[in-house]
Amino acid sequence: MRSVLVPACILAALVPSLASAAVIDASLMPDGTYTAKVEKVQDAQHALVMMQNGVETVLVGQGSVDFSKCKPNDTIKISIIKGKVPVFAIQ
Repeated sequence: MRSVLVPACILAALVPSLASAAVIDASLMPDGTYTAKVEKVQDAQHALVMMQNGVETVLVGQGSVDFSKCKPNDTIKISIIKGKVPVFAIQ
């Protein structure tokens, strides 16, 4: 019985850290204005960011949005509408 409990305790300790490592789809976020920290710019239309609540997401630019102007650790203010970013500003 004891050998079963130890792995279960270790797994329980790891689960929250594994859940926080997941990248959330931006289309699941409600429309609105958010502040985020840039982790990686993948290309001009895609950027991996950390939201203020600790959620990671890949932003998809729409129209003339160009994430290549951002650098890692930049703080940006974004608007999300239907999962896409039509405007953003580097703060």
